[in-house]
Amino acid sequence: MAGRIEDYALIGDGRTAALVGRDGSIDWLCMPRFDAAALFASLLGTEEHGFWKLAPAAEGAQHSWRYRTGSLVLETTHKTHEGEVRVTDFMPVGDGSHVIRLVEGIRGRMAMRMDLAVRFDYGSAVPWVSRSELGDLRAISGPHKVVLRTNAPMRGSSHQTTVSEFTVYKGDAVRFVLSYGASHEEDPPPIEPRRWLDDTNRFWREWSSRCTAAQTPWDDILRRSLLTLKALIYRPTGGIVAAPTTSLPEELGGSRNWDYRFCWLRDSTFTLLALMDSGYIEEARAWRDWLTRAVAGNPEQAHILYGIGGERLLPEIELDWLPGYENSRPVRIGNAAIAQFQLDVYGELFDALFQARARGMGQNKEGLRVGQALIKHLETAWREPDEGIWEVRGGRRHFVHSKVMAWVAFDRAIRSVELMGVDDLRSAEPPVAHWKAIRDEIHAEVCDKGFDPELNSFVQSYGSKALDASLLLIAHMGFLPQDDPRVVGTVAAIERHLMRDGFVLRYETEGQTTDGLPGNEGAFLPCSFWYADNLIGLGRCQEARTLIERLIGVCNDLGLVAEEYDVREKRLVGNFPQAFTHVALVNTILNYSRAVGPATERGSGADHSESRVGESIAAQ
Repeated sequence: MAGRIEDYALIGDGRTAALVGRDGSIDWLCMPRFDAAALFASLLGTEEHGFWKLAPAAEGAQHSWRYRTGSLVLETTHKTHEGEVRVTDFMPVGDGSHVIRLVEGIRGRMAMRMDLAVRFDYGSAVPWVSRSELGDLRAISGPHKVVLRTNAPMRGSSHQTTVSEFTVYKGDAVRFVLSYGASHEEDPPPIEPRRWLDDTNRFWREWSSRCTAAQTPWDDILRRSLLTLKALIYRPTGGIVAAPTTSLPEELGGSRNWDYRFCWLRDSTFTLLALMDSGYIEEARAWRDWLTRAVAGNPEQAHILYGIGGERLLPEIELDWLPGYENSRPVRIGNAAIAQFQLDVYGELFDALFQARARGMGQNKEGLRVGQALIKHLETAWREPDEGIWEVRGGRRHFVHSKVMAWVAFDRAIRSVELMGVDDLRSAEPPVAHWKAIRDEIHAEVCDKGFDPELNSFVQSYGSKALDASLLLIAHMGFLPQDDPRVVGTVAAIERHLMRDGFVLRYETEGQTTDGLPGNEGAFLPCSFWYADNLIGLGRCQEARTLIERLIGVCNDLGLVAEEYDVREKRLVGNFPQAFTHVALVNTILNYSRAVGPATERGSGADHSESRVGESIAAQ
């Protein structure tokens, strides 16, 4: 059966990624892209659905693992009284086609065993397995093919699994290279594992060495989070997947299981700030350019998420042959939330591009017509109810966070023109006065209908008594100052009502909030980081530090963290590793290092020097 979510490591190549268990089993791998069908899917089922295990043959060995410093190369050490071996797992940065596993004898001897069960199409297709003239193992099903090359003996088993049993002595080296290709083409050419190990390790080390030091007690985990984020970038397009997995549950045994192998506009500005403020301008620029390409077109057809190439057709399908992680059903691929209407994405998009240009990023001329079309559409669309940032399936409402983000869209469009000029516009003068009137109208409406004097807090939606952690972003966005009594009251109300054992829930899934889904969920970890950001902004830095250390404490021993944390079971839940959580971790650590909250860095459009100020999408 699959291990605990926190008992997995990530390896990747910039096109796809694999999860390697502490027990040496690769239980999740999609090739050749993040969103391709899995060929190892035992993470969501059993060994019948595909896995690749490489571990000591006998039980009782001691295990330890680590990433090489500044790298995504994983090393696992196995020790017994007779010997010690090291298994090195990595994927060469390139075309999403290879997984390499090297076994090296360090001391004495150790009997090892490899079990390989390829099951294409998410565990539903058992391939035809044969041997090439050179002895390579070839597995084919439909359009898919993988080839396994090794210098170890192999044999078939009665369980439609390939087995290799061998003994490693000190100084020995045994290699396994799994390569993916199209079934109608020639086998992928062999590669030299040692050369690719050196090249891959060098790539990651050189990339991580460019990180801007924050000079905090948590710089190591900050760099690891950035490496994880880099691993989730689809290199050909710059799109960043929310996670490399699907359907890891938000509640163990529950039905809140979603496919996160896509790109969310919700994450736009947070991701850009994490990359830019850490010194990774190239990746930030690629993400910005992906954003403008993805939303280009009819503004009424803008989506909340897209495929890694900008795809818009992502139908949600349930895979009924998979029992789900710890019996959490259904297992879903695709995501029906793509059809939802969310006002907040407009604010995220405008803010992302404003912040990018304000930090010195070059102009994106493609943004001009796209931005003008979007803001024109938003002039009327902001009045409509929507599904909100959390993609509820209980009907549209006038969510306060959504209205605040509509305000952000107009605010950033106005500030772009006022601060950056319109000399290079090739169209009519932007209607700044009209935008200001709409911005002021939204602000007044939110303060009137979205604030509850009895609670002394903003609420989830107009007329509701429910709270929502997205309200923690009000000061972040510059909608109100951090020390405004209504903001302070909202932070206090969330402390009282949404905090569970030191972690902040998105909202209460029972009672006044109806999201259209059964069951509960864990604490959505980015919300706790947003709370820490508010503490920093309010000058409560010692409390923020305590919370940051608590949040870092739920990362696994490799520095990876999931979407949520189950405070009752003391376990990570949700898709893993989660880009949004790692982004929040990076931003909060950077905020702490500057001793200022995001209300200063993001909401007020902090002056990053006039020479670095540029225009957003509305004025490019």
